[in-house]
This record gives sequence, structure tokens and C-alpha cells, in this order.
Amino acid sequence: MSRIGKKPIEVPANVEVTIDGSHVSVKGPKGTLERTVSSKISIRRDGAVLHVERAGEDRESRAQHGLVRTLVSNMVVGVNTGFSKVLEITQESVGYRAEMKGTSIEMFLGYSHSIVVPPPAGIFFANDPKTRQITVSGANKEIVGQVAAEIRALRPPEPYKGKGIKYVGEIIRRKAGKAGKTGKGAK
Repeated sequence: MSRIGKKPIEVPANVEVTIDGSHVSVKGPKGTLERTVSSKISIRRDGAVLHVERAGEDRESRAQHGLVRTLVSNMVVGVNTGFSKVLEITQESVGYRAEMKGTSIEMFLGYSHSIVVPPPAGIFFANDPKTRQITVSGANKEIVGQVAAEIRALRPPEPYKGKGIKYVGEIIRRKAGKAGKTGKGAK
């Protein structure tokens, strides 16, 4: 039995969950999220608690059990409190900066041009120029993570000087530079 799959999901009072067969819809203060789950998994509501159960003991059902429970739990948390990822432009990145341009974020990352990143539906950007941090927030955990990864990929931190965009708390493994020659005729 999946340890994660059999954990119940607590539903807060301000969140409304609708289950229609294998289609789950969760509505809360931060928005509405919908998902169609595997037909081998059933979701049962028991008051303010959701239970995720699997139909059989076949390999696919066991594999889907914990996954579906986590996805539904993320939907409930997302519409209630939301998710966010914080990126920062490293201190070594002299001249790199980000500015808000309406709801989009405009980034200057050492290229000959600026890069404007528009937010997808349901995603919000915040920028703090003093700490050089960019916050990506929204109700859908998957999209928040994907957008943050796409922003980081615009200029990932490089290992020699450490310049680039990284997640807050991410450790950049630094490499030593070229050793150089030590004397005349050294090989």
C-alpha cells in the first residue's frame, strides 16, 4: 500500500471540491484548478476530508495512487494559499537586472537585447531590485515551477564566475579557472 496514497487530504472551509467520476475540480480564493485523474483511481469525499483509493493491485494502479493523491493535495493547497518560487540574480552578475514592465518582467542579462517574459494565465511576477530577487507565484504548482525554470534557463549560473540567475538557496558549485603557465617553457 502506498504510504503517501493512503494519507487523507484535509479540505479547508473556504475550498470547494467537486468530484465527477475521474474529473476533479477545486475552487478557492486563489482560483480554480481542474484535473482528470486515472480511471484506476477513485477519490471519495468524507466530510472535510478526501480519500484517494485505487481499484486494484496491478502495477499501474499502485504507481498512480501516490501521484494522484499528491496532485489533488497540491490543487487544494494551491487554490487556498498558492505556491511561489524565488529566483535571484547573483551578486557576481554585474549589470544584470530585472524590471517590471506592466505584468511582464523585463530582464537585462548581458545579451545585446533585453528579454521580456510575459506571465502565463494565473501566474504573477514580483521583482525586488534591492535584493535582486524575482518571485513567481500562482495557484498551480506545476506551472509556477515551469515558469521559474524557464526564467532560470535564460542565464543559468555558470561555475567559473558564478554569474547568472539561481534559485534562492541554490548552491553553485564553483570551478577553479585555468592554472596558467608557471615558468618559461612549462608544459
